[in-house]
Amino acid sequence: MANLKEVRERISSVISTQQITKAMKMVAAAKLRRAQQAIVEMRPYSNKLSAMLSNILSNLEGDASTSLGVERPVKNALVVVITSNRGLCGGFNSSVSKLSLELSAEKYNEQYKAGNLTYLFIGKKGYDYLKSRVSGTQMITDHVDLVTKTFGFEDSSKVASELMQAFEEGKYDAIDIVYAQFKNAAVQNFTVEQFLPVAKMEVPEGQESDEKADFIFEPNKEDLLEYLIPTILKTQLHKTILDSNASEQGARMTAMENATENAEDLLKELKINYNKARQEAITAEISEIVGGVAALEDA
Repeated sequence: MANLKEVRERISSVISTQQITKAMKMVAAAKLRRAQQAIVEMRPYSNKLSAMLSNILSNLEGDASTSLGVERPVKNALVVVITSNRGLCGGFNSSVSKLSLELSAEKYNEQYKAGNLTYLFIGKKGYDYLKSRVSGTQMITDHVDLVTKTFGFEDSSKVASELMQAFEEGKYDAIDIVYAQFKNAAVQNFTVEQFLPVAKMEVPEGQESDEKADFIFEPNKEDLLEYLIPTILKTQLHKTILDSNASEQGARMTAMENATENAEDLLKELKINYNKARQEAITAEISEIVGGVAALEDA
């Protein structure tokens, strides 16, 4: 009977856990719908602006330039790591964090060894993962709580402005963003995106670009670029955060769905074990009764 009681308690515990995972899946699904709508509406606009900016910078003559597009030897680098503040979302946070480690080991290995690599975290899970795995690097945690609130364009713009200012002042020579690009609820593409300097269009060597910029600038190139480039970069950063938010909700919904299915499989197994144990207990009681009756008859 003690075994029966233990199995009943386990069944009750699994049922309670299953109810929690079902509820968390429903909450994540509701949040995913809003997050997916936001990134689906934002991405075409952001991608077009980024392509236009790269096109313009690739075809500028010598009469106009921008400090945000200047490529210089990379002595100091900054990696922006966008994760979440909460777990229970499968491998979402760990995959982004591992990609950040790969980036520091490959692209910025020299800067990392020299102690000139800095991490800026949006979401504390990335910080929790990397703080014990890297040494000699500065870690900026001023914006970890950005993902906990219903952030808007103004919130992400402040971060983008800080990054642009730091690049123009020469504090960093290169800034990359590591985040999860949303594809669908079950798939996220973990991506490294160059933020600064602004990437120019890549044209195969020996060929000319077919997308030669032919814009009419009003009032002039300098004034337009001074306004256009910061705006596009702010939009780019906001898009990456929206991507990460949608990816987080999709990963959490998938993880909770898998947990619910696993709980169902475990329940089936426990119920079979419970029925077996109950049958064994009944059989043992019948055997005891039959044995007692036989002993009385012999007496």
